[in-house]
Amino acid sequence: MAHLLSSSQKLQRAALAVVALTFSVLHQPVKAYTPTEPAIAGEALVIDGDTLEVAGRRIRLEGIDAPEMAQSCQSDSGAAWRCGLAARKMVVELTRGQTVACDPVGRDKYSRTLAICFVEGESINATLVKAGLARAFVKYSSMYVTEEEEARSAHRGLWQADNLAPWDYRHGRWQSAEVHAPNGCAIKGNISSKGMIYHTPWSAWYDKVKIDEARGERWFCSEAEALAAGWRAAQQR
Repeated sequence: MAHLLSSSQKLQRAALAVVALTFSVLHQPVKAYTPTEPAIAGEALVIDGDTLEVAGRRIRLEGIDAPEMAQSCQSDSGAAWRCGLAARKMVVELTRGQTVACDPVGRDKYSRTLAICFVEGESINATLVKAGLARAFVKYSSMYVTEEEEARSAHRGLWQADNLAPWDYRHGRWQSAEVHAPNGCAIKGNISSKGMIYHTPWSAWYDKVKIDEARGERWFCSEAEALAAGWRAAQQR
């Protein structure tokens, strides 16, 4: 009997096909930008769909916003699929066994390096948006609006249905979590064998983490507050 693919598997295969097409055929000119420091290069540890670690630096892909790891989306058939996991999987496939070169263009409020990252000369940022597995983060940059329009027109990935933008998903998760959090401070500061780790309401493990203040665990009102207190963000794997 032939193996039947789930909707999620079909979507991931289609997304990876877009990657192959993008890397082998659609060689578009690199858009103009000004690096703020020398390139960072090395193997990549993929955290989620828009966050990497390269050469010991936490990199946030500039100009895009990928679905959160806990986020699910709807396909054109109405079936649910794990769009956050699919976005991360694409970055893993793009970077596996490759040297990733990232051009820093600034830092965000969490001290992550904002960068445009490349594998064999092709932009990871642009590829994700073109595949429909990330949105152009127009609040901060219009660099990938053209790629988003292409993905939207082709109904790729997130554009198969009327799916929540990642920023709206985060906002909704925060609103839901703050109702039950002390003083509306919804970030969980957990202490484990891996250290002091904070979980945002949109983190994959948020609902499973319980705070025990007697052990020194605590709640935070913002990621900046958690970072300043010595906690680090959970790795979304």
